Amino acid sequence: MRLLRFEHQGESYLGLRNGDTVINLNQADASISRDMGEFLASGDKGKSAAATALSKSDTAIPIDQVKILAPVSNPEKVICIGLNYADHAAESGMAVPPEPVVFSKFRSAIAGPGDPVTIPPISAKVDYEVELVVIIGTAGKDIPQGEAMKYVAGYTVGHDVSARDFQLEKPGGQWLLGKTFDGFAPIGPEIVTPDEIEDPHTLGIRCFVNGEKVQDSSTAQLIFNIDELIAYLSNVMTLQPGDLIFTGTPPGVGMGKNPQRWLKPGDTVRCEIDGIGSLENPFI
Repeated sequence: MRLLRFEHQGESYLGLRNGDTVINLNQADASISRDMGEFLASGDKGKSAAATALSKSDTAIPIDQVKILAPVSNPEKVICIGLNYADHAAESGMAVPPEPVVFSKFRSAIAGPGDPVTIPPISAKVDYEVELVVIIGTAGKDIPQGEAMKYVAGYTVGHDVSARDFQLEKPGGQWLLGKTFDGFAPIGPEIVTPDEIEDPHTLGIRCFVNGEKVQDSSTAQLIFNIDELIAYLSNVMTLQPGDLIFTGTPPGVGMGKNPQRWLKPGDTVRCEIDGIGSLENPFI
């Protein structure tokens, strides 16, 4: 399944991507929640209702007639993993970490496909980072690594926009502030369920700035795989349906280039992951 949220005629709905159309799940079945987190929490009941709705062609809308929204708008947690590609750690001048480096963003940072991202006037070093994002589908605490993938609802494309001057140059290093300006977590366009992804650890992942390829790697280069991350994080906190895990970025970020390359108003960033989709946002 390819789950998404969309806006049509002034209202937002939950939908299923079906080729060039979107199936309106809420129109097909009024019992289905319009909130992605609540839908995921409904488990097999929700999936069954969605599968039934897929056959109702009278609820299909051409995709070019809707606005695609961020697939999850109000997660309890937006968890991010830093330095999770060895080459990226090297270009950042940092050692490969012996365990995951974890920080977070607030839900106010979430943006959807096509949404403009404002470059804050108080930052002169805004950077791009394409990332695979994991969406949790089942609540869990102290999850064994061997069971961890059962807690995954699906995957989407993420852009971990980063103000490097806040993240690295402020007293103490303000990772949280540098990562969580409004709009600094675009995600989308849809959630692709695990049955459609043969192996999330072998996906091509790329980023383009104004059409120029600046990052090009594979999730095979992850230092800590998804099951390791879920087990590690759930030892600390209870993961909830709709929680997002940004799994880290590959090399090629603006900070690591010579000369360094920072985003500026008028730039457009496109993030792509094979089998999942493409996420594009203009910067203003």
